[in-house]
Amino acid sequence: MSIDSRKETTTVTTTVANTTAAEARPLSPLRRAIGAIGVQNLSLILAIVIVVAIIGLQNPLFFSVQNLKVIGTAISIMGLLAVVQTIVIILGALDISVGSIAGLTSVTSAMIFTVAGPAIGVVGAIGIGVLCGLVNGCIIVFGRVNPVIATLATLAAFKGIAQLLSDGRAQGYTGADPFFIFLARGGIIGIPTLIWVLVIVAVLAHVVLRYTSLGRNIYAVGGNNIASRLAGININRYIIGVYMVTGAIAAVAGILITARTGSGQPISGSEGLELQAITAAALGGAALKGGKGTIAGTILAVVLLGVLTNGMTLLGVNTFWQNVAQGALLVIAVVIQQLRSGERRIGIPG
Repeated sequence: MSIDSRKETTTVTTTVANTTAAEARPLSPLRRAIGAIGVQNLSLILAIVIVVAIIGLQNPLFFSVQNLKVIGTAISIMGLLAVVQTIVIILGALDISVGSIAGLTSVTSAMIFTVAGPAIGVVGAIGIGVLCGLVNGCIIVFGRVNPVIATLATLAAFKGIAQLLSDGRAQGYTGADPFFIFLARGGIIGIPTLIWVLVIVAVLAHVVLRYTSLGRNIYAVGGNNIASRLAGININRYIIGVYMVTGAIAAVAGILITARTGSGQPISGSEGLELQAITAAALGGAALKGGKGTIAGTILAVVLLGVLTNGMTLLGVNTFWQNVAQGALLVIAVVIQQLRSGERRIGIPG
């Protein structure tokens, strides 16, 4: 063996030994903590801390218990839609119609309530939400329509149905019913009911995605649908099922809108919720191409959006700037995803 060959062999052996030693060396507590939380979530936590500090210094009322409850109740409806939107995005799809489903089910829950009471109103609204999700799933699967186009069409259709049913006006009056009062203004151990609803849905979604075969298959379909099909996963069934669950949770959001406003709202209570849900999911780390995302990241993004909106209101910033801020955050989230993916950007040579 030549001297150069022996040197190369020694170098390779040394490198392998150093790499093995580095891997065997235990991680520091800080690195373990960062690994457990995740870089994406850590950046969101840091952003929340910075925004809270800036707003709190400008207006001390921000830290009052009453204002914190206002933030919690304000983000609960958007948070529900963001959670299920995250699942849809992980699957490799998108649902732009969630706001319209929430508006439609808000109207129907109030209308059914006036005839049959709150229990039937809630069940009926959730049933309609599931039906809307089934329609979305069937259009995508059997019509072979792109999810964005399909749900863009049903966004308009569901909104139109809500307006037809309600004649464009608020329907019913639920403000005196104990059940709807408990949803809107009640609480458990001092925490508003609306927040509990969001927490329960978020925890269930997290458990399903992380600890069940259903969740693993959803990630697999979003990551590589061809490989998933070859592995025996019924992709069509998952698409329809996820959209039906999305419709059901959007219906829960619609019922909460009815509770908060005291009547069924065809548009005003749900306008723009789809953009907020997509923004929160993308900002929380859900890859718009599918296969990646966490419920924890989405909830942190929801909190960030809620704190930012509340802070802008307290500081007297024009409400129109809130839409500008949401749009800017969505662009920033997508740009960061694109840069981290390492893929070639459209329109840039090389």
